[in-house]
Amino acid sequence: MAGEQKAKAKMEQAKGKVKEAVGRTTDDEGLAAEGQAKQSKGDLRQAKEKAKDAFRH
Repeated sequence: MAGEQKAKAKMEQAKGKVKEAVGRTTDDEGLAAEGQAKQSKGDLRQAKEKAKDAFRH
């Protein structure tokens, strides 16, 4: 389960980076902001999983 969540976090970060890049390229501030939000969500998920790993060991 933890591996699945880590992969999901990485996927969210990658999708967010792509959305942000597309938004900036097309001057779509809404899309760029959405991409940044998705990256942040992935970052938070990754931090949560790292914290859970720290308590397991």
